[in-house]
Amino acid sequence: MYARSFGATRVSVPVIGQGTWHIDSADRADAIRALRAGIDAGMTHIDTAEMYGDAEAIVADATADCREEIFLVSKVVPGNATRRGVTRSCEASLKRLRTDRLDCYLLHWPGQHALEDTIAGFEDLRRAGKILSWGVSNFDVDDLDRALAIAGPDRIACNQVLYHLNERAIEHAVLPWCERQGVAMVGYSPFGSGDFPDPASPGGRVLQGVADGHGTTPYAVALAFLTRLPGTFTIPKSSRPGRAVENAGAADLHLGAAEIALIDAHFPRGPRPRMLPML
Repeated sequence: MYARSFGATRVSVPVIGQGTWHIDSADRADAIRALRAGIDAGMTHIDTAEMYGDAEAIVADATADCREEIFLVSKVVPGNATRRGVTRSCEASLKRLRTDRLDCYLLHWPGQHALEDTIAGFEDLRRAGKILSWGVSNFDVDDLDRALAIAGPDRIACNQVLYHLNERAIEHAVLPWCERQGVAMVGYSPFGSGDFPDPASPGGRVLQGVADGHGTTPYAVALAFLTRLPGTFTIPKSSRPGRAVENAGAADLHLGAAEIALIDAHFPRGPRPRMLPML
């Protein structure tokens, strides 16, 4: 499994990880088997959140005997992100995850509480050893600038953002910002949450043609494209073991320049939007 340095943490993390949004809507045993299949295939970066229903408990079951191998990430909702609230939410997540620390803890999206207080709460948790690093999610450049001004350099580990073939807005400004500041960029919903290219569409046929050339699937090609740039990671969710293994294979898929140009032409990033897209 190909890995790269995860932002300011300097920890080597697999470029293809596992998301868990809506994983609790699947059969619980299947969800656990899928996470375990992904872990066995090298996808040891697992992302979850306090707002993901029963996902943290499912992750706990899947990682019970392999926690030391896992780069575990969870998120606090903005409504809980006061200085004291961050600690309460983190401790509740740790209890559900049955672990004593998170490898990274994120603010799920910008909220109404003072960012200074949220970051102070993160730093309290880091000093206490309950988190090893912290980051943000769904932050546009203005939000990132503000977080950097508060925290200083080498504190923001990552920015987790919406990123799939039909939604490449982050390439305009957010991704370049992350590259300049050494912040990992983690793309969520890489298959578009139901918006994956139809096989009969021109773009779908391009993906299939590239996949055929590598003996893989269009989904793996999409993941390889979305992690083609330095500092990028992605966290597809699967509740099927076979699909999880297919996703893992994308980490070792190296697209040629002509293939990247072809995909880029069929899935253009479009103009920069006024607001950062998010789910």
